[in-house]
Amino acid sequence: MNPVKYHEDDLPIEDLGTIGLAAGGQLLINVDDLKALLSGRRTGLLELHDLETDNVKIKSINAKISLKTNEKGKIDLLIHPIYKNAEVPGLLTDTEARQLQKGEIGSLLRITLDNNGKKKEMLVEYDPETKEFIVSDTDKILAPDMVNNEFLTPTQKENYRKGKEVEIADGTRFNYSGTDRHGIRSNKLALVASALIDGGLSYLVYRGLNALFNKKRDQNAAGKLSPGYYQALKDIENQHGFKRQEFEQYQATKERHR
Repeated sequence: MNPVKYHEDDLPIEDLGTIGLAAGGQLLINVDDLKALLSGRRTGLLELHDLETDNVKIKSINAKISLKTNEKGKIDLLIHPIYKNAEVPGLLTDTEARQLQKGEIGSLLRITLDNNGKKKEMLVEYDPETKEFIVSDTDKILAPDMVNNEFLTPTQKENYRKGKEVEIADGTRFNYSGTDRHGIRSNKLALVASALIDGGLSYLVYRGLNALFNKKRDQNAAGKLSPGYYQALKDIENQHGFKRQEFEQYQATKERHR
């Protein structure tokens, strides 16, 4: 689960404009990619224009983008191009790297030490679109407290943070994915995740989800959403006082006016 990390007003519009993703102060990216940016995730592959780096001009390139707050508190725009050869992180052996690259496994957990000698558990994934290894600190992955109005157990939440598949009573299966612009994959096309943040319950509605790693989606099962999913949408409607079909637009813009 990836709650809003940045506000739309924080977006580096000028930088986005220089690569063809904004014009006249308006963004030129779709809602799903905007949500990914505001949640600190990577977008899907985008076509960027007129890049210039190290005195080299690139007319057009496909890449993903993300945001990161630097040491001075400024938000930097990061560009993730398609690499010719993946740089293997030191956490992996050559065999493990090949397994990830070939799609034999979706992720690996590895233990490393931080600057203070404290153990940290890292989730390593491979993004075949950019040919890049993605390393996530499991302590910084926020697991939902509820999915489709069903509370997750501590074990389920821990498994989610470790990239493992979690299944709830309504048959919905899902797992965290740092390579996916939604940040989550599922056997269902949609789900509602909820988490207690700053003393309040925050809802995130996910639609158009990608299938679980290396698993074909049962189209009949994917299209059959549970009563818990619809009840969660109803709770959103009751909490915010508007129709559920309006929530997605609200969710993408609510931070703008805080």
